[in-house]
Amino acid sequence: MPADRKIIPCLWFDTQAEEAANFYVSVIPDSRIDKVVRAPADYPGGRKDSVLMVEFTLAGAPYTALNGGPYFTFTEAISLQIETADQAETDRLYDALSAVPEAEQCGWAKDRYGLSWQIIPAGFTDLMSDPDPAVAARAFAAMMEMKRLDVDALRIAARG
Repeated sequence: MPADRKIIPCLWFDTQAEEAANFYVSVIPDSRIDKVVRAPADYPGGRKDSVLMVEFTLAGAPYTALNGGPYFTFTEAISLQIETADQAETDRLYDALSAVPEAEQCGWAKDRYGLSWQIIPAGFTDLMSDPDPAVAARAFAAMMEMKRLDVDALRIAARG
């Protein structure tokens, strides 16, 4: 664990921890696999010498992926939020991560492992927290009609 990090999200997978970590680091810049830990003995979710955990870095932040077996799955109660620099990055990440079209709404996407992502363009939270409540309400109403967020369309809607 990095010395400057006390909280590291751990993502529970059935058996796909290494596959998922490799996928995430291939999609998100400033990412890498840091360590693959193999099980020293059989355990309820796997066998000796199978991948137990993968420590990896996404956009400079540490994560752990755990092969814990089929006992738990992801829900929308937790998601990973990515702030994008521009619409091109928003679209690239959305295209790479979204695997469940019916789960797409308001910038949310669900990947092939069931993990939910919020792909948020820079400037979005400024629109949602504009000091003029009418501006924020118009931006919010426009967002509610979108699957992937289009920050330019949100800005136009906010202006009225």
